[in-house]
Amino acid sequence: MTPPAGEVVRSLTGLLVRPRLWRPAARLVPPAWWRRWPPLPLPGADYTRFRMETMYGGDRSFRAEDLIEYLEWCRRMGTRAR
Repeated sequence: MTPPAGEVVRSLTGLLVRPRLWRPAARLVPPAWWRRWPPLPLPGADYTRFRMETMYGGDRSFRAEDLIEYLEWCRRMGTRAR
């Protein structure tokens, strides 16, 4: 299931104004993303489906704030692993 267009725009806007989250977001981009159609640097469908299921269960109501919160968590966990 694809998220609503408004939530995608809010996610991108929220990400653009937070440069500290650019690196964690870049880690979600699959290698050689330009070789698949459409050539968009988005996480794979299997990964997205898995994250939606583990985050929302049966209710797949994506919110932009959830993506920002997840990327903040990834950033914090990345610094602790070093």
